[in-house]
Amino acid sequence: MSSITMAYPTAPRAAAASSTSTRPGRLRLTQRGRRVFLTIAALPLVAAILFSALNGGAAAGTLDAGAPLRTYTVGVGESLWAIAELVAPTSDPREVVLELAQLNGLDSYEIGIGQELRIPAKYGY
Repeated sequence: MSSITMAYPTAPRAAAASSTSTRPGRLRLTQRGRRVFLTIAALPLVAAILFSALNGGAAAGTLDAGAPLRTYTVGVGESLWAIAELVAPTSDPREVVLELAQLNGLDSYEIGIGQELRIPAKYGY
């Protein structure tokens, strides 16, 4: 009598199993995961843009860094308009008020008692 033996190749399967277990898996992100990752990665860039945009207003107030400036201390009952007429009587007060507001970095045209304003020396004050 003869006997039939069947041989199954076991070596390739063992090699394949050992190679996949030592290789690191590939990171797979869902669509939501990608959005979260990109948002977190973009935060420093957004912060830098906001910082430079918000800081740009202070830099715009000092455009005439080389021009000589004088200071004026606001008294009781004085307004920016009255100060503009005082320091530049021959100029249009609207233009002087705008220039004073920009030069001093004012967000509005309101000023307080004792506040020191920078006045350009070109007005002859």
